[in-house]
Amino acid sequence: MRDRVRVVVQGRGRRGRGGAVARLLWVGAEAITTVGVVVALLVVHQVWWTNRQAVAAAQEQVRELERVWGTGAGTGTGVGAGAGAGAGAGGGAGASAGEGGGGAGDGSGVPVVEGASSGGGVAPGRSAGGGERAVTAPAPAPAREEAYAVLRVPRLGLTVPVAQGVDKRTVLDKGYAGHYPGTAQPGAAGNFALAGHRNTHGEPFRYINRLRAGDELLVDVRGRRYTYVVGKVLAETTERDTGVIAPVPHSSVRPDAGYTEAGSYITLTTCTPEYTSKYRLVVWGVLKS
Repeated sequence: MRDRVRVVVQGRGRRGRGGAVARLLWVGAEAITTVGVVVALLVVHQVWWTNRQAVAAAQEQVRELERVWGTGAGTGTGVGAGAGAGAGAGGGAGASAGEGGGGAGDGSGVPVVEGASSGGGVAPGRSAGGGERAVTAPAPAPAREEAYAVLRVPRLGLTVPVAQGVDKRTVLDKGYAGHYPGTAQPGAAGNFALAGHRNTHGEPFRYINRLRAGDELLVDVRGRRYTYVVGKVLAETTERDTGVIAPVPHSSVRPDAGYTEAGSYITLTTCTPEYTSKYRLVVWGVLKS
């Protein structure tokens, strides 16, 4: 009789412990599900909503620049992800070719400018969208973090504002291309070097890996147009390869990549592979004569 009582008590104890474990597992599963939903919402916000906001703001900035210049160049051309361009989800390049600083970049060019301008308007007989070719002075240096130019990449359907500096919060995260401080201005001898996000925040440089030799990179500044032609692409280099934004752009990591003679260059830098910031992708172009 005593043995049967002991058996019943033990059985109840096992059922009680089993119920507690089941409840614990259920609570854990609910917690994991909640965390998963929150993470998913954060990903949607970062990848989709930040793109939407940055693209809209960048488009408005392009329209404002064109209004000030008195031109309608590029009307109807999208900006950022909607135009098929991008910038690193880890951003573009910044310090040491990483985001938020002055580091690696790329460029190419010969100092010839298309489209002369008087004051802030477009030169007679030449619109910002095409016309007669003329040699003009390089663009003046803008104020820090000011949007002052528009980069157009016909192959990608990309139109994006260019601002001074490569700070993430005030420039790159707005969906702009950022001009590396200390590098040349459009049309000048040296290297006009730019950084941009590959993914998120408008991702203007997302598809620059699709650029090929001969593609045009158009830079408009106050009615003047500077036309660069893609010459070389460096598919991957380290974030500390600062040679890519040197006045004569070259890779400090791969001696065979880049240029050896002085000229007027443009450089586009961003992160690679997509959705990482491990390496840098570089596109170089030369000012068209």
